[in-house]
Amino acid sequence: MISLNVIATLRTCYTDKFGVPRQPGLVPSAWGIIEFEPAYRRAEAVRGIEEFSHLWLITQFHLVEQEPASLLVRPPRLGGNERRGVFATRSPFRPNRLTLSVVKLDRVELEGAEAPRLFVSGVDLVDGTPILDIKPYIRFADSIPEARSGFADEAPPRVPVHWDCASSVPDEVRVIIDESLAQQPQPAYHEDEAREYATEIAGWRVRWAATLGGACVKSCERVD
Repeated sequence: MISLNVIATLRTCYTDKFGVPRQPGLVPSAWGIIEFEPAYRRAEAVRGIEEFSHLWLITQFHLVEQEPASLLVRPPRLGGNERRGVFATRSPFRPNRLTLSVVKLDRVELEGAEAPRLFVSGVDLVDGTPILDIKPYIRFADSIPEARSGFADEAPPRVPVHWDCASSVPDEVRVIIDESLAQQPQPAYHEDEAREYATEIAGWRVRWAATLGGACVKSCERVD
């Protein structure tokens, strides 16, 4: 029997799992804060970590509550119609629900009651994600330029984002919204331009439609 301890919790700008980037780094402005559990909330645990620009986060899809009934999944990248083996994808519907994400380390906070805290960006995880381990990204070992990546050999195409509404959303939040919607988070098999989608990003409720001209924001209101 394997027993794993949660060492930290990741707080992010994505309070709704719909709209979360499908891979790390696709939304560079997407922020996260790593808050350690009391047993690991000690400065010596992160000593030297500031020497690294990026970190690997080993986490768990905590919002997926059941083990998969099948070992075949339908990757969104393939339009949701083609089945692939779960171990040939990064689907959240997998045994143990483990995830692997590389994030940019922006700042290390060593002062305060909750210190140490790690401020990161480029996250692809929902707020409240439990972290099981953190490891530094090692450039010579973790980057393989000649590697093949199957059906995900290139980053997904970005689409333009247009705002069809007035909003008081702060500029730093608007950047996250624009970068997120440019990734086309809606199901690939939906082709109805009149259909609207909604998600919550950084405390703002966003509604948009996927049109031939890109993502069109219909409303953006602060969540009370």
